[in-house]
Amino acid sequence: MQIAIDYTAAARQGAGIGRYARELIDAVLAVASDHEFVLLTASAGLGEAWTHTQQRLREVASHPSNLTFRDLPLTDDWMARLWQRLRLPLPAEWITGRVDAFYSPDFVLPPLRRRTRALLTVHDLSFLRHPETFPPKLGAYLNRAVPRSVARADHILADSEATRRDLLELLDVPPGKVTTLYGGVSLRFTPQPADDERERLQAQYGVGARPYILAVGTVQPRKNYVRLMEACDPLAAQRDLDLVIVGRPAWLSEPILAAAEQRPYVHLMGFFDDADLPALYRQAEALAFPSVYEGFGFPPLEAMACGTPVAASTASSVPEVVGDAGLLVDPLDVPAWTAALTRAIDDKTLRATLRQAGLARAATFTWVRTAQAWLNLLTTISA
Repeated sequence: MQIAIDYTAAARQGAGIGRYARELIDAVLAVASDHEFVLLTASAGLGEAWTHTQQRLREVASHPSNLTFRDLPLTDDWMARLWQRLRLPLPAEWITGRVDAFYSPDFVLPPLRRRTRALLTVHDLSFLRHPETFPPKLGAYLNRAVPRSVARADHILADSEATRRDLLELLDVPPGKVTTLYGGVSLRFTPQPADDERERLQAQYGVGARPYILAVGTVQPRKNYVRLMEACDPLAAQRDLDLVIVGRPAWLSEPILAAAEQRPYVHLMGFFDDADLPALYRQAEALAFPSVYEGFGFPPLEAMACGTPVAASTASSVPEVVGDAGLLVDPLDVPAWTAALTRAIDDKTLRATLRQAGLARAATFTWVRTAQAWLNLLTTISA
């Protein structure tokens, strides 16, 4: 089978959907032996980094001769303008060549010829569940483009049962058209610390001199960071403790940045190098994941794989990821967050229990399993 994949998010986005796309496509290329793949990428401005990425993908692929790259000399913004906003009727096959199936890991589909089977991943419907957490222009775009792509897709992948339920309820998608496919956790997230990693975090990033609670995720309203800071205020007043937040500021982040600026114990790290994330998880006292809505939630899974206790939200998909291996807390209940984080830091018996449960839980989420399920599904819908 000839399969085209939109690799743009994987090439251009550091975290979140970009990580999902990279990990999934790496695993698919590694386990697939009987298929040919064409990776379509809006590659303008990527430069030498894109050359290195292509070489890495050839090394990952089990059959590199079955891997082809097709570049659009555009940015991802321009690709979205032409195909989603202006709806230019230029089929993606004009660039990829004839294929049996096309997969988009990032909410929307390009124009496709009728014979091409279309598989789409919808990570979440936060723009419908929590429209107040989006700027109006972005919300309006998603409200137009995502339902249109969902209607055109032959099949849809949801990151969680929560997202699947939202697709059925909010977009009236037939149940047989949606499959839940959980993501995995990269093998680099392990509980074994590297030599002197805490000292290296101090020297390179300025964190680790004091114990810290870690939060990972883009700085935007849905991540609920202001309430997390309010929950950490009593802890920081009582002991030497930092709150380290890893993630780039995104839309509507000004109140969050202002709240952090008023608290010397809060460290906003911006985007963090993937290679150093495992050490940051391992050295944390606990991971806090207070999001009011998530389609899946990689940080709790990565933290559990590193042996770090997790306190996470009860909202949407998060309990599906954490299960009984973490402390689940109402995202709106600030005192409950203070209590949960206090227990996660101070209760040694609980910490040991959460560590073992988290390691066992994380081990059930593998990218190899996800990739094989992806291939089986694509084969079925293309038959």
